[in-house]
Amino acid sequence: MKKSELKTFLDQKVIDYNQKSFISSDPISIPHLFTQKEDIEIAGFLVATFAWGNRKSILNNGNLLMKLLEHQPYDFVLNHKASDLKTLQKFVHRTFNGNDLIYFIQSLKNIYKNHQGLEAIFASNHNSINLLPSIEILNEIFFELPHQKRTEKHVSNPAKNSACKRLNMYLRWMVRNDKNGVDFGLWKSISPSLLSCPLDVHSGRVARKLKLLKRKQNDLKALQELDKNLRKLDPNDPVKYDFALFGLGVFEGF
Repeated sequence: MKKSELKTFLDQKVIDYNQKSFISSDPISIPHLFTQKEDIEIAGFLVATFAWGNRKSILNNGNLLMKLLEHQPYDFVLNHKASDLKTLQKFVHRTFNGNDLIYFIQSLKNIYKNHQGLEAIFASNHNSINLLPSIEILNEIFFELPHQKRTEKHVSNPAKNSACKRLNMYLRWMVRNDKNGVDFGLWKSISPSLLSCPLDVHSGRVARKLKLLKRKQNDLKALQELDKNLRKLDPNDPVKYDFALFGLGVFEGF
């Protein structure tokens, strides 16, 4: 397939899948429960953190978590008491457990009280190419409080050769304004041109079949290769093709 044909093909798939009908079956439905910026940011960050495995289970646990946070995630993060955290102990999604969640709430409080919030961390620390340096800084700030070592595995880090799938998905949600009401476009201080594709089994498989990706592992080098090729198709909004790659892989078995 020629480059022009590939772009036409993928652009149509973006139109097909970047629709509101996509929301209900996707983890993005959890932050869509809210209207306040900080509620959306925090709900999105938490559910993106454990968005792996069975999609129905992710949505069920996402809704359970919002209930535990009294459907006011920002207020809970800022104003919780020690006794409030005990109710979170029972939460579990695969390897993400109550102890991890409690630390996440404490760390988010530190970020919003002492670091001007999540957006400020990403907006202040990226380079002119992508947001990977800001993900490294996020890791430093996120784990500056006393914590269990095991909790670190739940925040991916490009410094450890990770493709950072879930964080890049979260950043797509916050930064990209798709004008269709799926991605939020809340973070106006960051350009969508800096976003990286949430590379996973599905998008990676389709990208290789379309010759957008040669590297076999879904690691940092693969992410950089895929980003480079998607930016050739649309330098201003390269991550719109996440809808095409994911849709082709999951819904069409491409």
